[in-house]
Amino acid sequence: MSEASCPLTCILLVVGVGVLLLVILLPMSFSGIEYYEYGFKRQKSTGTVNLDEVYSSGKHFVGPDYEFKIFQADAHFETLSRIRAFTSDGLEVQVTVNFQYYLRKDDLPALHRAYDIYYKDVMRSSAIDALKGAVPVFTTREMFSDRRIVEEAMYKAVRERLGGICCQKKCDWKYACPDSCKARGICLEDDIGLFANVKYFQMGQVYIPGDVKERLLRSLTLQEDAEKEKLLQDAQVERKITASKVQTRRNEASEIRQEAEATSARIRLTSRANYTAIVETSRSRGLTSLYTRLGITDQKIKNSFDYLRTLRGLDNVFLSVDFDQNIMGSFGKI
Repeated sequence: MSEASCPLTCILLVVGVGVLLLVILLPMSFSGIEYYEYGFKRQKSTGTVNLDEVYSSGKHFVGPDYEFKIFQADAHFETLSRIRAFTSDGLEVQVTVNFQYYLRKDDLPALHRAYDIYYKDVMRSSAIDALKGAVPVFTTREMFSDRRIVEEAMYKAVRERLGGICCQKKCDWKYACPDSCKARGICLEDDIGLFANVKYFQMGQVYIPGDVKERLLRSLTLQEDAEKEKLLQDAQVERKITASKVQTRRNEASEIRQEAEATSARIRLTSRANYTAIVETSRSRGLTSLYTRLGITDQKIKNSFDYLRTLRGLDNVFLSVDFDQNIMGSFGKI
């Protein structure tokens, strides 16, 4: 190999080595975070964690000597089973609850400084303490009869214990900025909580001692029996009121029917009387006109004529005239 070609070969060798290192190191310089994760940049060689920036999902160029220390960004599901607590009447009950909390991205450096990645046990124990502090406000009966109110009180206690009482930067969920929250500018360290937002809470089953359960069941049974008796009494009263109304309507109907029958009879009798009066008046006028036109003045003849006319108007009388009878009497001479 000539001396002139040695520098060129060396340059090509250096470039090749550089390209090879670039091909190897460049992919190693990128590190990814899933959509359900947060991360801090951590140096592999020393284990030092940089808290200056919280990284979200995606691929990030951090260098070959760095990786991400991962925190969960989606919901943390917690179930607290049969937590023992005392009610205001001094009885021990056991409560099961479920809740879901989210780590606050802005407060993740403070969470790391306080608890590192071992925050879950702290969240759990703090939630248990909050529950035990919320239950003594209620009686054993209210734990069953006022479940909605009890659940709201428990939720508020757990939410404020883990999330604090400061207003959030973004009021993007129901209890992010309640009316009672403190402005972030005046919040103290104790007001911040444990850097997590409890967004959902469900109250489960409430367990009580057997003897207390029997007393409660007996009390509820007596209450139901009392309500049943009251309903039966109300039903009897309603039946009596209904029967009275029915009888009243029947009496009113009977009175209306009797009044209608009396009115009908009066109208019928009045009509018959008027009919008879009109007929008799017309008959009298007709006979008077007939007697006048025929020139009949003898009262006996008038009576005979009227008698015969009356007989002809009867349905059960049959008249016959022949040569052997002189039923016309004097009237036949006319």
